Amino acid sequence: MSVTMVSGPAAGASRRTRLVEVVVPVYNEERVLAASVGRLHAYLSGDFPYGFRVTIADNASTDGTWTIAQRLARELPGVRAVHLDQKGRGRALRRVWESSDADVVGYMDVDLSTDLDAFLPLVAPLMTGHSDLAIGTRLSPWSNVVRGPKREIISRSYNLLLRSLMGARFSDAQCGFKAARTEVVQALLPAVQDEAWFFDTELLLLAEQHGLRIHEVPVDWVDDPDSRVDIVRTAVDDLKGMWRVARGSLAAPAAPPSRTSVRTQIPVFAVIGAISTVAHLALFWMLRSVLPPVAANAIALFVTAVANTAANRRFTFGVRGRAGALRHHLGGLVAFVAGLALTTAGLSVLPGGAPRAAELAAVIVANGLATLLRFLLLRSWVFAPRKDSR
Repeated sequence: MSVTMVSGPAAGASRRTRLVEVVVPVYNEERVLAASVGRLHAYLSGDFPYGFRVTIADNASTDGTWTIAQRLARELPGVRAVHLDQKGRGRALRRVWESSDADVVGYMDVDLSTDLDAFLPLVAPLMTGHSDLAIGTRLSPWSNVVRGPKREIISRSYNLLLRSLMGARFSDAQCGFKAARTEVVQALLPAVQDEAWFFDTELLLLAEQHGLRIHEVPVDWVDDPDSRVDIVRTAVDDLKGMWRVARGSLAAPAAPPSRTSVRTQIPVFAVIGAISTVAHLALFWMLRSVLPPVAANAIALFVTAVANTAANRRFTFGVRGRAGALRHHLGGLVAFVAGLALTTAGLSVLPGGAPRAAELAAVIVANGLATLLRFLLLRSWVFAPRKDSR
């Protein structure tokens, strides 16, 4: 789909008060809605230098959320409420953003896990025209994040997959703290298909595809222990979205791999393999405290295998660009399955109740064999020059 972009600040913006519209998408959030919107309104009224509008987008709540949203719209100036008959965060954002007359539109999660002091740095480069979109990131070294290991692992693994499989350059697709110039969003929205949790990611990938500038702001973020988000279902939906967006690249011709010799490739592969092994063992050791050994090994190996394939694709075999990336990673997953079989077999020979150090030793030995097998598969099959690229 053709997307027409507009550069620079919104037309006519200098002739009126600059306006930011903040959407708070909600579904069955009566427990926190009033307190969160009150806090957000107080911040925007007192410390924010631009005009604002807060839109509570209730997507098909079945509790008292809509009643509270209507009351807040009556009591607080600059607050309005919109009701949708269907669920979906992406659907709620699309409904508000596509008809907004603000200079900048954004959204934040209703639990306000992200510190509001980051909101002005988020929208300022959009107001000046320096950037087109802006996102909060919890994965910056300058971010201060408090959350459990489960969410930390899932978030980092998902963003690793985005960078490896999709070639994404932004660091945190899932942080519920984003903004964009309105005319840019309204140009992109017709091409965004998702209506739920993958909406953010798809919008950002599309923006990068069109060469738009994405500004990142490190945030202070505290996990809400009572969050209603179904983490597993959300992760599955995100993976489905990634597959839908990426599957077109299966048919795209990849750049032919570099024809460097084995003697040149082996040292590079060895360095990448050593780093991957350390990362695999560290992740296995951390996961082992909450998961059985086989499950901990499978997750740790999968995450590091994706990163390993991406690194070898670029540095060992000299393939760059997004073309053919998904095909290469699917081939790399075959090597992952072989490695998983070897490491699982190594763990299975241990007696029940074996110390964790013994489990680690078994994984190290099996991983060494898997690394050798991986190199042979990558060189002779995954990154072997294709007949149609010669």
